[in-house]
Amino acid sequence: MLRLGENGAGKTKLMYGANLSYIQIQKYLGFLTKHGFIDKLVIGNPSMTYHVSDKGKGLLTSIDSVLEVLELNDGESLQ
Repeated sequence: MLRLGENGAGKTKLMYGANLSYIQIQKYLGFLTKHGFIDKLVIGNPSMTYHVSDKGKGLLTSIDSVLEVLELNDGESLQ
């Protein structure tokens, strides 16, 4: 979900891109904005766009580092 918001995305794009239900997207967006990983920008009425904050970019970098250590690059999964 954070990757989808790197260049800015609306709620619908995030919801479908992350394959989440409306209830799930509400929950996760609430958590991510509350903890400062995503910034909410109002671009009109009622249009809203979400962008990954600097703190969120740091989290993505950390996740990438862990995946590299676990050798899970390129979409591989644990088996």
